[in-house]
Amino acid sequence: MATRGEAFAGLSVAISTPLRGGEVDYDRLRQQVEFQIAAGTPCLCPVGTTGESPTLTHDEHERVIAAVVQAAAGRARVMAGTGSNSTNEALRLTRWAAQAGADAALVVAPYYNRPNQEGLYRHFRALAEAVDIPICVYNIPGRTGCNIEPETMIRLAELKNIAMVKEASGRMDQVSHIVAATDLTVLAGDDSMTLPMLAVGGRGVVSVVGNIVPKDMIALTRAFDAGKQAEALALHKKLFPLCRDMLGLATNPVPIKAAMKLLGRDTGEVRMPMTQLEPALEEKLRRTLVNYGLL
Repeated sequence: MATRGEAFAGLSVAISTPLRGGEVDYDRLRQQVEFQIAAGTPCLCPVGTTGESPTLTHDEHERVIAAVVQAAAGRARVMAGTGSNSTNEALRLTRWAAQAGADAALVVAPYYNRPNQEGLYRHFRALAEAVDIPICVYNIPGRTGCNIEPETMIRLAELKNIAMVKEASGRMDQVSHIVAATDLTVLAGDDSMTLPMLAVGGRGVVSVVGNIVPKDMIALTRAFDAGKQAEALALHKKLFPLCRDMLGLATNPVPIKAAMKLLGRDTGEVRMPMTQLEPALEEKLRRTLVNYGLL
């Protein structure tokens, strides 16, 4: 059975926001979009966690979304990060993204204030009733301090504009529950969980490692869809050390920006309170990139 957000199945790349001298580097941002287009990436996700949304100003947030929509120019879909722990702010950002031409909105659960399940439901319902573009509910309890329970996702699935869920809870039973009880498109929120989630009915991934190896992530999802289980497993095993380092050496997006710096595609600069990867960890990352064949 086709899922509701099937147009967003496969690979979406949570692109980083390049910085130079503390400012957003829009030229390099456009280069990143072109890199993804050339790789065949079907969907780009600007200003999510990887895009350092917590430290971008509102003006920067809007400008980055607009720049990615304009650079993609219809050649890839754009699922813009528009979440906030304030419902009014999330509403404003989601409406703005829709007007700017984004194809969907990636909306993280409200963080820090830790609403109860009814509060989470009402937050997403307010957004779903206010915009016409599909919404991807982003569940990442390790960042937000609250889990969107499967029963709440089932309620949200009754709203026509709630089309997807990016699941980064690490709970496979939760993924299975959502897949079994709804027609939502479930996307992995952790690269290393992509194949396991596909195996229980997930339809793709919102990827960090896709910033550097989008073709391999596309190959993994397509191999699984084609029933080539051995090929998909081989790609999973190849990708695993890279995926582990991207989320294990330091807080995202520090490692992916360090990797892109080593590959000559970024300055590696992050915005405070994030700090760049320390030398010993950068050397470990370099060895991983060498072992993968990227350096």
